[in-house]
Amino acid sequence: MSIRLSTQLLLPLGLLTTLASAILTAAAEIPARTAIQEIRATGGMVVSDSEIASQVGSEVLEAGGNAVDAAVATAFALAVVWPEAGNIGGGGFMMIHPGEAQTPVCVDYRETAPRAATETMFATDNSRHRSKAVGVPGTVRGLELAHRRFGKLSWKQVVTPAAKLAGEGFVIDEWLAHSTNGVLSVAKVREDARFSELRRVYGRPDGEAWTAGDTMVLPDLASTLRQIAADGADAFYRGEIADQIVAQMQRGNGLITSEDLVGYQAKLRAPIRGSYREFELFGPPPPSSGGFCVIEAMNILEPFKLREHPRFGSRNMHLITEAMRRVFCDRARYLADPDFTEIPATLQTKAHAAELANSIDLAHATKSETLAPDIDLAPESPDTTHFSVIDRHGMAVSNTYTLEASWGSRIVVAGAGFVLNNEMGDFNWDRGVTRRTGQIGTAPNLIEPGKRMLSSQSPFIVTRNGKAFLLTGSPGGRTIINTVLGNLLNVLEFDMTLAEALDAPRMHHQWFPDELRFEGTKTPEYSVSIEQLRMMGHTVLHRDRQGSAHSIQVDKASGQFIGVADWRRGGAAIGVDAAAAK
Repeated sequence: MSIRLSTQLLLPLGLLTTLASAILTAAAEIPARTAIQEIRATGGMVVSDSEIASQVGSEVLEAGGNAVDAAVATAFALAVVWPEAGNIGGGGFMMIHPGEAQTPVCVDYRETAPRAATETMFATDNSRHRSKAVGVPGTVRGLELAHRRFGKLSWKQVVTPAAKLAGEGFVIDEWLAHSTNGVLSVAKVREDARFSELRRVYGRPDGEAWTAGDTMVLPDLASTLRQIAADGADAFYRGEIADQIVAQMQRGNGLITSEDLVGYQAKLRAPIRGSYREFELFGPPPPSSGGFCVIEAMNILEPFKLREHPRFGSRNMHLITEAMRRVFCDRARYLADPDFTEIPATLQTKAHAAELANSIDLAHATKSETLAPDIDLAPESPDTTHFSVIDRHGMAVSNTYTLEASWGSRIVVAGAGFVLNNEMGDFNWDRGVTRRTGQIGTAPNLIEPGKRMLSSQSPFIVTRNGKAFLLTGSPGGRTIINTVLGNLLNVLEFDMTLAEALDAPRMHHQWFPDELRFEGTKTPEYSVSIEQLRMMGHTVLHRDRQGSAHSIQVDKASGQFIGVADWRRGGAAIGVDAAAAK
């Protein structure tokens, strides 16, 4: 069924009620679990949340593009076909391994606070779905920086496929149908005027629920992408699109001005680097906390010889939980935008990890509040997308980017067709107020003009003998860090295949709330471990699905690329034959 989006139809109230009910019903039906998808190839690999976006990236590889070309094309395609997180109105981090014997780098294109932002601009209960929650977007500048430094094809060649998708339309799958129906079913989205453009652009004209097999056409977004393809990132930050963003801010009492857009810069940063056995680990530096936290946790756990014990036995789950608890405490105490905050260099050292490891009681859970007596405790959303790319020459990209919440602020720029982030919610809003429920009020991540908000994004590249070995990452807010930690342990410590590693149940502890969430609580084989953990003092609760870690591994023996798409949120791995890649 082909649906061309234009303006909403005027329908009788009774019919609108009926159609709204249909959307609500469809939104409740999350797609069923599918089998893990594993693909092998020799000429390159792209794994993302969308089969269409992965296909776009693979076609760029076949056309002679390198991994960065394919990553940029995939990122723009995801802005079309996975709008809840794929974006040009958000930001993120791209880890790039240029090739053998070259040092990986990180492109930081995290959003920034507008110049008019103040530390006290939000009350704790303010809505995150308003224009003032929007940070200055970084995606387009970041993709441009990556392409300018490492790309091979022309900018127009890598952006045009996304513009074509938006203009000509694309067939939606069950995951996009579920996501779009979900946001359109929210009561405020259905009723509030500030979301009228979201309803117009992404709602079916007849008001019915989207179903897999429908065709979505996004003409406004197509026009925006054509301008970016023709004129580069300046079209977004200085041209007509910038004017549209500023006008949207003025209508909604947002803070972003033309000066904020012109002044935005993506940054090339040195990654956080660590080692684990014979592997080198590279993760994003602050303002992402992912690199520090994952490597610090790996450093804590390495001496415990986890592989000599069952992966999901109570001993290993206890130790991993205690490591998670400690790195999230350090995260709250120290990490923020390094341009505004001095971060202790000792955090990534083996010595610091050893000190934390020695504080772990092997028989009892640590109470989280005892780890930070210097942090006052008051009385008693997370949606991103990750993709991985590798080309036949070994250049590799691990990219995570986001709008913050699912569908970000839910505000679509009128006439431009894209969703704006709500990343201002990632700052600490209330100085000194850190709650046992998870709210953090420590000083490093308070709001300041021009500052990048702290992130949990953790796109990782693991190398072996100087060559890319494993690319992984995930969406999921603060759970991202622990999803990536689990993936790395599964492959590097427990010698799982990549498919086994991604299929394994995931766990998460973030210091506060003081609880361990685990995907396997309803699985009988883990019941003894869970009971033992509870006897040790852990509060163990169920988590349904955690993250979506689309990853690539290089086979040690054959050199083949192994792409695995995570079952938890759809997506696809698409390989390129060596003969097909120019």
